[in-house]
Amino acid sequence: MSLVKQFDKLDISSGKEKEHINTRILDKYSHRIKTDELSFKKAKSNKDKANRATVENVLDPRTMRFLRALMNRGIISDFNGCLSTGKEANVYHAFAGDGIPRGSTIQEEEIINKMTQEATLPNGSNDNEETIDKKEYAVKIFKTSILVFKDRERYVDGEFRFRNSRSQHNPRKMIKIWAEKEFRNLKRIYVSGVIPVPRPIEIKNNVLVMEFLNRGDGFASPRLRDYPYQDKEEVVHYYHTMVAYMRLLYQVCGLVHADLSEYNTLVHNDKLYVIDVSQSVQPEHPMSLDFLRMDIKNVNLYFEKMGISIFPEKIIFQFVIAEQLDNFNGDYKDYNDLRDYVRDNLPIKQTEEDEAEDEVFRSLYLVRNLSGLEERDFDRFTEGKFDLLKSLLAQDNKKNFNASENNENEDISDTDDSGSDSGDDHEEDGCDDDQENDSDNDEDDDEEEDSDYEDDREKILKGKKYEDKDLKKQRKQEAKDAKREKRKTKVKKHVKKKLVKKTKSKK
Repeated sequence: MSLVKQFDKLDISSGKEKEHINTRILDKYSHRIKTDELSFKKAKSNKDKANRATVENVLDPRTMRFLRALMNRGIISDFNGCLSTGKEANVYHAFAGDGIPRGSTIQEEEIINKMTQEATLPNGSNDNEETIDKKEYAVKIFKTSILVFKDRERYVDGEFRFRNSRSQHNPRKMIKIWAEKEFRNLKRIYVSGVIPVPRPIEIKNNVLVMEFLNRGDGFASPRLRDYPYQDKEEVVHYYHTMVAYMRLLYQVCGLVHADLSEYNTLVHNDKLYVIDVSQSVQPEHPMSLDFLRMDIKNVNLYFEKMGISIFPEKIIFQFVIAEQLDNFNGDYKDYNDLRDYVRDNLPIKQTEEDEAEDEVFRSLYLVRNLSGLEERDFDRFTEGKFDLLKSLLAQDNKKNFNASENNENEDISDTDDSGSDSGDDHEEDGCDDDQENDSDNDEDDDEEEDSDYEDDREKILKGKKYEDKDLKKQRKQEAKDAKREKRKTKVKKHVKKKLVKKTKSKK
């Protein structure tokens, strides 16, 4: 009986309550227990659209980290709103820092609020001395979300400097290369000292910091398109300066702007500044001469609208690529001397023939070296009949054209004289007979080669688009007859269905 009493005294319910409490605690705090160390499978990365969300198409979280890094390094002290927006980038106004690194005390929301407001530039009247004394920077941030300008690859492909760049089809990596390209081009022009450009300060991925050009009254320096010209002489002055800049870019800096126009030049302190050189390429680029021809066309179109006399595009092209200039006694690296040379020596476009020559020049296939010539053109070039290289890449253009024309006239006159002499004096010397035979043979060979070249040029147009109407009608009729004959031996549908059913039932 004692065992029974002892068994009755045991409290079994207390153990159940404890177990119940433990399970409740486990259920309550199970979501806080880290089990990643016990799992050997790779966790899935959760991508959120908020990580790529942008403000003004440029300010995403990744770009904000770059801006905060520039401020923490002391390169930028403060932002002051947006200056302009474009198809490839936005430009913001900022003040220079003291260059002393500091801790990360700036929040991203604070930076966004300062950058999204309208820029209020210091004008020297209602701003404190600290703001006026600070250097002003222009922060160019390339767009990463909505890419309007998508034809960047043709400006990068073929560049020796970016030969090792990979993943050009990735927009974000391509924009990083694009920003680096503009920084390096700006630095190259700035170091050369021959053309005024904004001083490049820093590059961080798709963020480019450069000198800000301020006209001193609280506004940015105007573009050439918005510049208020005082008189016609000033328009001519800037036109000649632009032509001189193209030569300096090509010869001294080793670049072709590839987008030179009134939109990408500023007038600052009565000097013409060149901006937006991200698409500029080296002369060795496969399309550099085409880009140069496009720049000349754009510059001429603008200044022609301004009502001044312009130079033929072909003459400007030859002026830019010529290594030496005739009757030039100045400094090849001084744009003032080159501008005076342009004013005094280049001929003005006056007649309709000049306009026709420009039209022909725009459609020419520009040959950079002998490897660009076709085999038939190379044969004619070696024989002196094909003068494209001389007319485009020689030192002096007029000299080459006149020389080639004089040589042709001399050859024609020599052959005529030899023919007339042979008609009048048949019995003078045997040497004369040999010369006549040689000249006749040369003329025959020339005519045969010219005819061969013309035959090569006359290509037979193939395809249905260029087919003769009668032949087309005959071809269609033959196709119809062939289909009609095929339908005569074709098995009808209801017969085919019966045969298919029979084969299925047998199976």
